Amino acid sequence: MTENDAALPERPQKDRPWVMRTYAGHSTAAASNALYRGNLAKGQTGLSVAFDLPTQTGYDPDSPLARGEVGKVGVPVPHLGEMRRLFEDIPLTEMNTSMTINAVAMWMLAMYQVVAEEQNPDLSPQEVAAQLAGTTQNDIIKEYLSRGTYAFPPEASMRLIADMIAYTVHQIPQWNPINICSYHLQEAGATPTQELAYALSTAIAVLDQVKSSGQVSEDDFEKVVGRISFFVNAGVRFVEETCKMRAFNRLWDEITRERYGVQDPKMRRFRYGVQVNSLGLTEAQPENNVQRIVLEMLGVTLSKNARARALQLPAWNEALGLPRPWDQQWSLRLQQVLAFESDLLEYDDIFEGSHVIEAKVAELVEGAKAEIDRVQAMGGAISAVEYMKSQLVSSHAARRARIESGEEIIVGVNKFETTEPSPLTSDLDGAIMAADPQAERTALDSVEAWKGQRDATEVAEALDALAAAAKSEDNLMAATLVAARAGATTGEWAATLRGVFGEYRGPTGVSGAVVAEAGAELTAVRERVKATGDELGGRLRLLVGKPGLDGHSNGAEQVAVRARDAGFEVVYQGIRLTPEQIVSAAVAEDVHCVGLSILSGSHMELVPSVLEGLRAAGLDDVPVIVGGIIPDSDGKRLLEQGVAAVYTPKDFGLTEIMGGIVDVIRAAHDLA
Repeated sequence: MTENDAALPERPQKDRPWVMRTYAGHSTAAASNALYRGNLAKGQTGLSVAFDLPTQTGYDPDSPLARGEVGKVGVPVPHLGEMRRLFEDIPLTEMNTSMTINAVAMWMLAMYQVVAEEQNPDLSPQEVAAQLAGTTQNDIIKEYLSRGTYAFPPEASMRLIADMIAYTVHQIPQWNPINICSYHLQEAGATPTQELAYALSTAIAVLDQVKSSGQVSEDDFEKVVGRISFFVNAGVRFVEETCKMRAFNRLWDEITRERYGVQDPKMRRFRYGVQVNSLGLTEAQPENNVQRIVLEMLGVTLSKNARARALQLPAWNEALGLPRPWDQQWSLRLQQVLAFESDLLEYDDIFEGSHVIEAKVAELVEGAKAEIDRVQAMGGAISAVEYMKSQLVSSHAARRARIESGEEIIVGVNKFETTEPSPLTSDLDGAIMAADPQAERTALDSVEAWKGQRDATEVAEALDALAAAAKSEDNLMAATLVAARAGATTGEWAATLRGVFGEYRGPTGVSGAVVAEAGAELTAVRERVKATGDELGGRLRLLVGKPGLDGHSNGAEQVAVRARDAGFEVVYQGIRLTPEQIVSAAVAEDVHCVGLSILSGSHMELVPSVLEGLRAAGLDDVPVIVGGIIPDSDGKRLLEQGVAAVYTPKDFGLTEIMGGIVDVIRAAHDLA
């Protein structure tokens, strides 16, 4: 060693980085498997599986409700054979897998466990289960509030969650059986205070359900608390997001200690993963999304004492369509540069002692406690679903109003809109990955072949046993594993439980949303709405429809609220409607316009079906407008097929859209 070498300061020991994931899955299990193996080879340290909407909501590809949705926003997994293909050559006992699945989480975990058993024939099922590590999202309350992929009524859904938690704490001790999601609450409009309060109220409801089920002893209950994880959103206001995460830590430690008597500090630790905010990604100047993603990542990594345990980033072009593998690689590299090139992981918590941070954390804690108390006074999270939904819709409406007024600046959208041509989007169709048009046919063939080679009697007996267990107080995981091994399908498992538990339609939150203040622009539109209604002999009626299985209803709800405030009579029946149901509503309500909201990419299948249905019903003079993540080429095709107007995320002015609706109604009736 030279004298100069000895003088060099020794670098601090680095903390271990968070688990790095990419939320991925598309088209087919085979294509998704290739994507996973490619991402792992690039340095990704965990898997995050995106399932398609039929799988998430418990339908097989051959269900009428699945039409147009198969393989669009994730991978279809209708049976054990496809689960095998999904993880082929990926050793599950060595993997940390996160599955974004809720209503059918128990079913997906059962198939995952069976595939792991098949990969390890020399081990007993118990030995395999003990080695599995990962997370199932499994938070159903936020599905009623924001995302819409529920399958069963609240009480039955909570039973499934409690059964699964009890099973995993005894059989799969390294598994996180639920991931309480504040992520989707923020996307639905939640303020940081609401995000804290409603997520923690959900956690309280889940823990109370597990306790009351009697399936876990007092000694094991601490383990249950220790396996509860959270899935959090991180917005671009990264100082506030840092404070929110510190507030989450403080509140969770207090709740688990005081309400549940958890003594072990490790079991009270707030364990969370993050997908940074996709809501804030813009279609306009999408290159700006890269710096947004970096700032959002900092909000959940800068504070060592409140750092995420797992992180997945969206791609810069998600507001345009489906990201390509290269786009996902770019997002992974953002994480790797921060973790391995910067000095972030070399220091203790850099915010300890900051009076600014402490004051903001205290403010968030105080506000969240007050809102948690309000929810608890209503009987808890399940009883307060309608209240929380209306609060989220109101908060989202307020945010939209701030953006439209310019009070809240979105660079490239409502300020600094002048731009040079971007090489990233010079070929818009090439800037995103097109969904495989054969994915639905492949999935249909797969289900048909699967049903043809299995033992139908064994399947029927397994499903009968599942129904019997659902009618009893038995833990449903055992019967679910039997059904998975027998070869039942995702749709058959869910249909069996629907037959026992019944169907459910969540609240929309529209009627309870706060009325917008009428500025000059909204007042002018109101006058046009009234005048046009008077000319046509009655109040203008707008049908807002959500065809298919897409449950992301934020946009539809905001359109419905603003249309109401603009003077329209609004017909909005919520999510998950068939084109035939939308046409029937248009006929029954004698509407003047039909607005369709589709964010899942199924617009080219579902919109023409609505147009054809309206023509068959003699309503070809009723204009149809469409909103969603719709590539330019698809938008042009829809206009050619008879759609009156197409709106995408760049069209953020809701009042302006209301004026456009009046225009298409007047044009349809030849009014000058």
